[in-house]
Amino acid sequence: MKEKKRNRLLLLILGLFLTLLWLSPFYLMFVNAFKTKNDIFTNILGFPTEWTLDNFVQAFIDLDFANSLFNSVLVSLLSVGIIIIFSSMAGYALARNTSKLSAVLFMIFVAAMLIPFQSVMIPLVSVFGQVDMLNRWGLIFMYLGFGSSLSIFLYHGAMTGISKSLDEAAIIDGANKWQLFWKIIFPMLKPISVTVMILNLIWIWNDYLLPSLVLSANEATIPLKMFFFGQYTKQWHLALAGLTIAIIPVIIIYFIAQKHIIKGVSEGAVK
Repeated sequence: MKEKKRNRLLLLILGLFLTLLWLSPFYLMFVNAFKTKNDIFTNILGFPTEWTLDNFVQAFIDLDFANSLFNSVLVSLLSVGIIIIFSSMAGYALARNTSKLSAVLFMIFVAAMLIPFQSVMIPLVSVFGQVDMLNRWGLIFMYLGFGSSLSIFLYHGAMTGISKSLDEAAIIDGANKWQLFWKIIFPMLKPISVTVMILNLIWIWNDYLLPSLVLSANEATIPLKMFFFGQYTKQWHLALAGLTIAIIPVIIIYFIAQKHIIKGVSEGAVK
């Protein structure tokens, strides 16, 4: 009994340590976002000697926040929505079709997760430039390609836990394939869909490299507007305020949907 209590205490201490370690970057970002530039360099770990909102006002202006927020929301929501639609249908088709071709296609999607973006970056941009797709719509199409592999893997895993008898019952009742999937199967994939949404939303919202290769200045997303560092200046106070503004929407969505994320990952990866 004493050994069990000691183990629980050790696990509790370890959990608290890991929690503090995980929260420390957010603490530094949030606290220093309210400091002046000089205050950051003289007192980086402590609370501000004088709390100020001027950093957020200036960061809001420098980010061209209204336009960049619109671009980020447009690209993120459309990309995530398209990924969910196509990946869920692909996962369903691959899971229900037991042919060798289906197995090979699924393994290709899984293997694609191992391909680093840098290895296809130059030919990808070159090909899209030739068809005049270096814009927001081309970027959304790219995100569909890069985000489909993991999403299909998760949907495929979840589909193995849904009985085929549901398909047979729906077909007997007169449903076609389209009605079968969207009215019966897809609603049952809600936990996985939420997981796919959050995983891709965080990645797409924070992505810098791909949009920097594709988007023009007028279509720039929030990460592309984070120009607070130059050759002779480092505006940490504005950068941290801008980062705080940028991550708030994703954090809110994550905490709202976190129970579905945990459930979805377990369903998609374990079954």
